[in-house]
Amino acid sequence: MEVQKVYAEFYGLKELPFALTPDPRFIYFTPSHTEVMANLHYGIESGKGLIVVTGEVGTGKTTILRWMMQRLDRTVLVAYIFNPRLSVTEFYQHLASLLDVQKWETKPELLVSLGQALDSRHSRGLRTVLIIDEAQGLSPAVLEEIRLLSNFESDTAKHLQIVLTGQPELRNVLNYPDLRQLKQRVALRCMIKALPSVEETDRYITSRLLASGAQRTEIFTSEAVDYIYRCTEGIPRNINNLCDNALLAGYAAGELTVGRAIVEEVAETFDMLPRLDRGLQTGEENELPARIFSAAGRAELWAAGEGNDSSTN
Repeated sequence: MEVQKVYAEFYGLKELPFALTPDPRFIYFTPSHTEVMANLHYGIESGKGLIVVTGEVGTGKTTILRWMMQRLDRTVLVAYIFNPRLSVTEFYQHLASLLDVQKWETKPELLVSLGQALDSRHSRGLRTVLIIDEAQGLSPAVLEEIRLLSNFESDTAKHLQIVLTGQPELRNVLNYPDLRQLKQRVALRCMIKALPSVEETDRYITSRLLASGAQRTEIFTSEAVDYIYRCTEGIPRNINNLCDNALLAGYAAGELTVGRAIVEEVAETFDMLPRLDRGLQTGEENELPARIFSAAGRAELWAAGEGNDSSTN
């Protein structure tokens, strides 16, 4: 850590810009993130009930959740569960603790007490939100209990808002036949996507440098940023990992500007080279480019080309 602090000083930074922890201070809103946040705001405010957010590993799901939770009004009580590997009993024990539901010994007693607490909060204009991260890891038994929790409602509103976030596999889980009733209760779905372009990656890197107190933002050359995008495919966590180690390598080499060569070296070390740069691995074969014309079409194209050649001679 001391070496990293030194490299931060070397590049004129007040703190590390590319840490892997989901720090909400460093959130960068792509159009995808903005859409997800708008869905969460609308879903919770309108009492939609069950919201599902999916995204690839490292796209910023946990960061956006923490950013949102820090900014919720005091009238909103949040129960945030980040460990999906819970039994049904453990799940209810954890939920009761987070929502401060006391004086219960059995599941029926807990559900009665929870229902009373939710009714009381709703009658006073207060909202209660259950957020479960990494929800693709929940067991079918716990997911069924979550469906039952969605039954806490009045004629006009859901008393418990539930947000499930997870990797794309969560969509497959919700398609299990035994969970079709839960799937039918999903009111909103949204997806966090990777950064779509080199330009967006450049803006992301610049945003994090500025958040770290950078006096100059041209620490990475344009060629380096282009290669970072190719290596990471726009996934923020991978960008952070590559940039952090590239800055460390640049500091060790005494380079105030990180070029493509440094990024290439780090990418090779971390096995993050773009697929075309990795060379053929054992058992792989060269793939011919996909043909976009039929045999007849290619023959017609070649004939046309030969005709043009003869007409110019």
